[in-house]
Amino acid sequence: ILGVRDIHADHAASHIGKAQGIVTCLRATPYHSTKQKVFLPMDICMLHGVSQEDFIRGKQEKNVKDVIYDVASQAHIHLEHVR
Repeated sequence: ILGVRDIHADHAASHIGKAQGIVTCLRATPYHSTKQKVFLPMDICMLHGVSQEDFIRGKQEKNVKDVIYDVASQAHIHLEHVR
């Protein structure tokens, strides 16, 4: 946007965008759940034994929180790359 032509700036912006997208997805999870939709990675959900129904029903069990933690950790990894 500003005409910056730097590979390092592009790389940082890419990671920031990915982190922001992940956080937006997490923040929207309660809303989407009320609409019977879940947009979280199913491989991470299956890893913790969590189904889409668990999110739709609003369960607060440890394994559901572990899914959220793992997804949020991916955003954190992207921010660490930027730093």
